[in-house]
Amino acid sequence: MIHRLTGTFAAALTLVSCLTSATVAEEKLFGSGKILATPGVVQVEGAGGAGLSTWAMISGYGTNRQIGGSAHHTYVTLDDFTLNATGVTVGLFDRLELSLTRQWFDTGNAGARLGLGEGFNFNQDIVGAKVRLFGDAVYAQDSWLPQVAFGVQYKHASEGATVRAVGAEDDDDFDYYLAASKILLDKSLVLSGTARLTRANQFGLLGFGGPQGSTRSLQFEGSAVYLLSRAFAVGFDYRTKPDNLAFAEEDDAMAAYLVWLPGKHITVTAAAVDLGDIALQGRQQGLYLSLQVGF
Repeated sequence: MIHRLTGTFAAALTLVSCLTSATVAEEKLFGSGKILATPGVVQVEGAGGAGLSTWAMISGYGTNRQIGGSAHHTYVTLDDFTLNATGVTVGLFDRLELSLTRQWFDTGNAGARLGLGEGFNFNQDIVGAKVRLFGDAVYAQDSWLPQVAFGVQYKHASEGATVRAVGAEDDDDFDYYLAASKILLDKSLVLSGTARLTRANQFGLLGFGGPQGSTRSLQFEGSAVYLLSRAFAVGFDYRTKPDNLAFAEEDDAMAAYLVWLPGKHITVTAAAVDLGDIALQGRQQGLYLSLQVGF
């Protein structure tokens, strides 16, 4: 199924480009007309947002007459595990966002302690789509209405037999979310909140559902960012997660980060992260680094 979705992703981009090239011939189709920092960065699952949380903003600097996007790579090193994630995210006319991300979760020495073998990897593919429903992200004096977007992510964990052995019901599923975000330029502040319906265990890397929860539950993602200058921002994310597996309790996740924006084409994010207890290996804290290259 992941191959069909990937093909659909590429076909959608080709179709949109063909249909719109004539109507926007007088304006550069691939552009970066948005204000610096307003789209946010690309979060760990590939959607536009912050480090852990998803925002309502459409990724990329393209305006409502442009296409914008980026390629990204994220590296997270924890006490016992490492995570790499790489992918591409495209924003179409500030209305639709499409994303494709691959994650690699290396268990390191903990893999041997868990009986999986040292350096065992849990991998995951994520195909996402987000559509802006209404509202304006940038605050206007006549409206406090935030920008609101609906999104869906299809997630497929590679180690189906292993995730079922630890108690997961499935190795693939859909997450659905509704995000609301507002940029208060006069206060140099970005506020965002997201409600997510999900069955994902550890973001989906350990499958979906389990003995303690077989249906989707409502989870929350919150984010606050303060713009220190045109080039730097600091922020904080908090994200709740389901607790579906019987063998190990799953904790909430949080991150405090610094973002460097030397321009619209390069963004660097560094964060201190706390993902809670993972697979009975104790609290997992560490460093999050992400490089985003836009076009």
